[in-house]
Amino acid sequence: MTLQANIASGVFQTPHVDWGDVHRMAERLAFQHTAKRGHRSFDVLHIATALHIGASEFLTFDANQKELAEAEGLVVPV
Repeated sequence: MTLQANIASGVFQTPHVDWGDVHRMAERLAFQHTAKRGHRSFDVLHIATALHIGASEFLTFDANQKELAEAEGLVVPV
């Protein structure tokens, strides 16, 4: 099945994202966490986007990104 077919059938959703809000959240995350833990900019943007859309879980294989996600209250399943 193609990506478009999965979107059309509701398997995947494409939420509305206010990028200005995401960037403001990313700035806050970077200010609060990056100096202490060295998070990369794309990791910060991914976490900010997840928070913006109201995610409760976050999937990652990156230990540093996992640490940031959990610090912000996201559940990272094992």
